Amino acid sequence: MEFVTPHRQPTVVELFTSQGCSSCPPANANLIKLAARPDVLALSFSVTYWDYLGWKDVFGQPAYTQRQAVYEPRLGEAGPFTPQMVVDGRASAIGYDLREMQALIEASPPKSGPAISLGRERVDLGAGRPGRTGSDVWLVWFDPATVEVPVRRGENTGRTLPHSHVVHHLARLGGWNGEAVAFSTPATPKGLKTAILVQEPGGGPILAAATD
Repeated sequence: MEFVTPHRQPTVVELFTSQGCSSCPPANANLIKLAARPDVLALSFSVTYWDYLGWKDVFGQPAYTQRQAVYEPRLGEAGPFTPQMVVDGRASAIGYDLREMQALIEASPPKSGPAISLGRERVDLGAGRPGRTGSDVWLVWFDPATVEVPVRRGENTGRTLPHSHVVHHLARLGGWNGEAVAFSTPATPKGLKTAILVQEPGGGPILAAATD
């Protein structure tokens, strides 16, 4: 069992996007580029609040919309918007400018949470410093491939949009209070990868992250 220590853990870049948003494709393209970096864990969350424009995002889930909404007060944003990139739960940007995103990644401080080991249907967290009120442990399943989605209605009618690292499942495994702990996890569906995020509650900083 090998633990990924904090200094080896990736910077987490979350993109909140929608196939119904005509402004999102440039940010989607930037996430694909960032996902190629070995020091970045890229995650694409499709939100649902643009579905009324005529195209229901095929990857959208209310849980992803809620995750973005929880972030905004802590990040100083007036409310959810797309496209939005969030770096380690600490910084927010529109995501159009790749150099800006790269600068935010470089500026993100080192992880301060536990070492993480991902095993077969199990995840282990080492001891360390929790957040001020403890931390949440999130399980994420995502598709590492780039997929092409033809959009037939709405603002992007007639376009085929590439997506990478699309999140298909998000669930809270439990809490981490600074002591070593283990969680059982379901088997990862074929074709998907697992990521673990240890994060301060209420849209706080991501303290630790690992992927298989």
